[in-house]
Order: sequence, then C-alpha cells, then structure tokens
Amino acid sequence: MSTVKIDPTEIDYFTDAAVAADSVPYFDHMLADHPVWREEKYGVVIVTGYEEALQVYHHPEVYSSINRTGGPVLDLPFELVGEDLTDLLEQHRAHFPQNDQMVTFDPPMHTDHRALLMGLITPKRLKENEEFLKRTADRFLDELLPQGHCEFIWDYSKRYAVLAVADLLGVPESDHPMLIELLATRQGPILGNLNLQVAHHNSLERLYDYFIEKIEERRENPTGDILTGMSLATFPDGTLPEPIDVARIASNLFAAGNETTVQLLGVALARIAGDQELQDLLRREPALVPKFIEEALRIEAPIKGSFRLTKVATSIGGLDLEPGTVVLLLHGAAGRDPRIFDNPAEFDVKRANARQHLAFGRGIHTCPGAPLARAEAVFSIQRLLERTERISISEQHHGPAEDRRWDLMASYKFRGHNHLYLDYTEREAQ
Repeated sequence: MSTVKIDPTEIDYFTDAAVAADSVPYFDHMLADHPVWREEKYGVVIVTGYEEALQVYHHPEVYSSINRTGGPVLDLPFELVGEDLTDLLEQHRAHFPQNDQMVTFDPPMHTDHRALLMGLITPKRLKENEEFLKRTADRFLDELLPQGHCEFIWDYSKRYAVLAVADLLGVPESDHPMLIELLATRQGPILGNLNLQVAHHNSLERLYDYFIEKIEERRENPTGDILTGMSLATFPDGTLPEPIDVARIASNLFAAGNETTVQLLGVALARIAGDQELQDLLRREPALVPKFIEEALRIEAPIKGSFRLTKVATSIGGLDLEPGTVVLLLHGAAGRDPRIFDNPAEFDVKRANARQHLAFGRGIHTCPGAPLARAEAVFSIQRLLERTERISISEQHHGPAEDRRWDLMASYKFRGHNHLYLDYTEREAQ
C-alpha cells in the first residue's frame, strides 16, 4: 500500500491534477479508512471497497446507470420527490449524456439491447475473429519493427483496436481505412476531464449513419455475411429492431471498447518495457501473458471509475443514501483492496486471483467486449515479444527510469497514456 499521506477532505478528486496523474495514494488511503465515503464538495458517495462495489453492481434496481458517463455535478431536470425515481429518470433520459448508449441503460431496456449485442459477439464469432487479430498484429509490426522505435498508442494501439471491432462486426476491409480515419487519427473528448465539463457525444453520428445504411441494404438484399446476420437479429421477444437501434449497439462496441483496449495495451507495454526482468520472463514463457494481462487490469485498470445514481433509498458501507444520490464506483481502487488481494501493491504475474478484478465491471453491465479486449492484448504482446530482442521506454521522450516524464490522460475516469514512445531491437528471422 502507498505510504503517501492523503487527506481526502483537502483533495478534490475530480479536479486535482496530481491525483489524476497518480491516483494510487488516494485509492490506498480510501481503502484503508473510507471504503465508502461521502465527499463534501459535491455530495458524491465514493466507493473504493471491493465488496461494496459488488453491492452496487449487483443491484441495478437500486443503482441506475443513467448517469454512468456523467460527472459529479448532477443537474436534474425535475424535483427530487417520491421514494422511487425510476420512472422519472426514464421520462427524462434525453437529459443525460450518452443517453442512447447501452452503458447508460437500465432494465428492461438494457436487457433487450444486451441480448441483441450478445447475439452478435458469440464465442463462435470471437473465435473466427482471432485469425484476423493475429494477422493484423503481424501486419502492423511488419511496418513498425524495422524502424527500431514507435509511438505505440497512435502507431499501433488505436488502429489495432478499431480494426479488431470492425472485423468482429463484419465491416468490409475496404471500409477499414474510413474507420481508422474517423476513430484513430485524432483525440476525441476525454471523459472525466478535470474541468468537470461533461462531453456530450456526437462523434458517433457518422458511425450511426454508416451502420444504418448497411443494415437497410442487407435487409433489402441479404448476402449471408456477418452484417446480414446483424441486420436480421431480433430482440428476445422476436421483434425486429429499428435500424438505428442496431446501429447504436454496433457503434457502442467502438465507443466503449476502443479507448479502454487502447489504454490496456498502453499500460501493459509501459510495464513490460520498464521491467526487463518481467519482459524476459514473458518472452521465455508466453503462456504467462494472459495472467500478466489480468494482473495489469487489477493494478492499473484503464477505467478508474464510473457513476451510478440511486433510484430508491438504500444504505452501503454504513452510509444511508437518499434517492438521487450520485455514486462513484472506483474500479481502479477496488483492485487494490487488501481484503481481497494479498499484498495488493505488488505486481505478481502469477497471482492466483488476479482475474477477480473489477476492471470489466460485474453484473448486467459486465463489459461484453472483455473477451475481445483480452484477445487483442494477448496476441499483440505475444507477437511483439516474440519478434523483438528487447523493448525499452524511450528516454528521449520520457526521461530516464528514475525520472520518467509520462504523458498521461488528465482524467478522473481513465488511466492511460496519450503517447507512449518505445525503442526496441527486432529479432533476426530464424
């Protein structure tokens, strides 16, 4: 656990740049003394404890996800009256950011849309996708390795993550450059930016238009491809969704999965490149890479946290919460809970229970793209290690090991690198 002293009453978690850059001391202090704590400035209840977080995850009838992508300041368009806000929240859904994205849905709407999504990313489809992932990893490495250096986030991670989802959904390869241009060439709004502004998205509108067009085409002229299957998929009651509903679900895979996978790859490579002993171990024993990924997710979760809103009165961790209370689940802290993980500050590539982390959530909102994200990370790291003799952090860009200068996302929600510069020596072909 961190030895840095933290007084949470003197820190604004949502605007403090030092905490955004290094949240570990804050997380560890909260876990030790305040696993559930109501901060004073905004009245947000911050949950860092593992078991307490599970209580929130597993009770969507109590904790709404409608404000999941919002901020600590809640400007409701209605008066907080009554014992149950469920109906009022749905009546005013349009008021909330990213209100048409499944991550903000509650049952029964979430149940129907989740079932439709899971029909698209079946184990069979994920298995078919693996060959593309392996081939694409090598194609990108063919470009980058001869250079001896790269900026890993933009040269590899962002492009790779976009194409992984594109192939999963059956997007024709002729359209892949369009998706890379749209999603992997410029930085979009970062959720959880430190000035507390909530980014209302419209960057997905071009994706909506693209998928609506494809869905309408396939419904008129089915071809038997993956997009046709997506176009003809039905809700659990057998009804055919409107094209916009399917387009939103498809686009959500890009929106929800892209940034998190990019940052998972970034934090994983930063750790590998900065620890030669670990790097040598993974190179000798590539079967350890999946375990390494789980431990990286536990100790350095790409999503630090997300919000919930109480629909009814409840209690958690000894605190009573009235309807309309904003709750912040800090997944990044829960992975460091000493009640669950022995010596939680230690990075243990062979940790037996690392996969218990909450980096992908739990309950009805468990990340549906988690198997894809894991596969992307495993294939990328295994191929990069297999094709290099050594990987290191660029001292030119990030300074020496004892004085690193990271370019990190200024966010209270995301943990990751804006840029990560690597040097490497390519392994000679055998």
